[in-house]
Amino acid sequence: MTKKKLSPGDDVTWSSHGQTVDGTVKKKIDERTKAAGRTVDASTEDPQYEVESDKTGKTAVHKPESLRKKGNGGSR
Repeated sequence: MTKKKLSPGDDVTWSSHGQTVDGTVKKKIDERTKAAGRTVDASTEDPQYEVESDKTGKTAVHKPESLRKKGNGGSR
């Protein structure tokens, strides 16, 4: 399975507490850092993405397999 290619500005969806959330990729994280109020253990081989909710404006960090790119048949 190939890794998802996501870029800042991409519109995405993800599941949170049983609901689907729409948002935007803010940045790719490829090193251990603090983001969205927690320590993110990311690397170049295992990146994570900081995303911002369209509804609340809050940020979260997710692995690429948790994010679904909108516009290419990615959402249900």
